[in-house]
Amino acid sequence: MATWNSRGLRGSTLEEFINRTNEKYLENHLALIQKIPTPITPINIDKQTRHITLAYFDQKSTVDYIGAVQGIPVCFDAKECHAQTFPLQNIHEHQVQFMLDFERQGGIAFLLLFFTKNDQFYYLRLEKLMEFWNRAKEGGRKSFRMEELEEDFFFKKSGSVLVPYLDMLQKDLNLRD
Repeated sequence: MATWNSRGLRGSTLEEFINRTNEKYLENHLALIQKIPTPITPINIDKQTRHITLAYFDQKSTVDYIGAVQGIPVCFDAKECHAQTFPLQNIHEHQVQFMLDFERQGGIAFLLLFFTKNDQFYYLRLEKLMEFWNRAKEGGRKSFRMEELEEDFFFKKSGSVLVPYLDMLQKDLNLRD
């Protein structure tokens, strides 16, 4: 059985917060966002509990979430960070490519980061991610620091909405107009 600090459970707290937030957004008719399961092929299944005990990934996953907000297609990935610096190796090339392709089709793509040490969420616009991504590809830093991020896109939990990212999405849209 996986332990609480295993690699397989990284991000599960953030994903649970986002899932509950998405339920609230759906209840209030604000958004329809679905968690995208990672496609796997089971190898071993415990016959007693019917739990998968060993599996492998079928293919590369794209992003964690996809859906629509008031008619706007959105996709995003969720990442937890325990330090003040976020390593870009936690984002995969195929995910970045998917988000770029998604935006070319008229959607909005972003990352939701949770800096656990500071108990702060951050909405990372794809445009800002690409600045860091391209810097790394050109031989620069392979990570970014919290102080490099846009101050207006940090946010905290708010009432019954645990990860109120729609406000940040609105700021993102306003910058695009």
